[in-house]
This record gives sequence, C-alpha cells and structure tokens, in this order.
Amino acid sequence: MTISALIFDFDGTILDTETPEFESWSEVFTAHGTTLSLDWWSGCIGTAGLAFDPYAHLERSIGRTVDREAIRAGRRPRHLALIECQQPRPGVLQWITAARAAGLSLGVASTSSRDWVHDHLDRLALRTSFSHTACGDEVDRVKPAPDLYQLALQRLQKGPDQAIAIEDSPNGIAAAKAAGLFCIAVPNPLTEPLDLSAADLRLTSLAELPLAEVLRSIG
Repeated sequence: MTISALIFDFDGTILDTETPEFESWSEVFTAHGTTLSLDWWSGCIGTAGLAFDPYAHLERSIGRTVDREAIRAGRRPRHLALIECQQPRPGVLQWITAARAAGLSLGVASTSSRDWVHDHLDRLALRTSFSHTACGDEVDRVKPAPDLYQLALQRLQKGPDQAIAIEDSPNGIAAAKAAGLFCIAVPNPLTEPLDLSAADLRLTSLAELPLAEVLRSIG
C-alpha cells in the first residue's frame, strides 16, 4: 500500500464541534425540564437528515410542541461561542505539517456544509493546508454512505488504496470503509465510548503516534 493522501473528517476530528453542540442542546433540554441522552445523540454523530432532529426528540420528551425558532435563535450563538473556545484537536497540526512535508495530498470529507467547513478552516488558518474538500451539500447521500469519500478521492485524483481516512465516529468510519479506504479512528470525548471497531487502527489522538510511524506500520 503506497499512501499519497490523507482525508480528514472535520467535525470532531479536526475541530471538536460535536461536544459543544451536545452541550448546547443539553442546556436546551435542561431548560425544558428534561435530559438529553447521550445514547440517543450518539446515533446522530457523523450524519445528518432524519436521524438528526433534536427538536422532535425534545417535543416527544416533554409531550408538547416547542417554539423552534426561539430555541434556534438562542442555541446557535451558544453553540458557536463554545466552538470558539476550541483549538484543533491534539496532533492535527503536527500531522498536517508532516503530511505536507512528505508530499502527501490533504483533503476533507465532511457531512457538514461547505460554508461551515470552509469558515472554520479559515478561522483556524488551515484552509490552505487542504487542496480539496468534499462537503455534505455537494452529494446526494452523506455518511455513512461512501459518497463524500468518493468525491474527495475524485477531487484528489487518488484511488482508495492511496488514501487514509481519519474519522471520529461509527458513521464516518462506515463511510470510509464503504469507499475502500484504510481508516484511522481518533475519537473525541463524545465518541470515545462508541463502537469504533470497524476502523483499521484506533488512536487516542493523533498526538499518540507521529504520521511517519503510522505510514511505516501500514506499509
């Protein structure tokens, strides 16, 4: 296996936006006199669409409808404020630097929208590190379907045997494996308890091992 590209998931992998989102929604549920279960939330991580409707879940929990616009107006600024406190996850900057020094191509495959991914990469001064991104509003099916990784590979002009996917969730891992990539699982605090056994390699963080050592072990 000759690796010439790394494809990163974004949310929870490059930047932990997932814990702040769970925290902001937990605050909403608490304010309405109920509790947001991590067991329910975990199935939503790394995907989008019908599985991800916290408003409906809140309404089922309390037995009445809620003012969704009022919740949205209050929760989103709170979510963004919590994200502002986050730095790239441990080891991410070191792996990006090492990959570029080794001549590897770098891409992002994210279920989130292009604006969301690019705005955060710009804020972190990381956007120019990635030659291509593939985002949720550019494909028909998001993770766990393989479409995002297939698009990323197409844009990077790589085959699946030439790239490593770096993911934090079962849905992301399923997408990477369905696209034929070697996948490294790097859980964040929210996904650490989840079953990530479908990944080819699991690290506590990218700071656990240098990229060069991982490439040698795969080769």
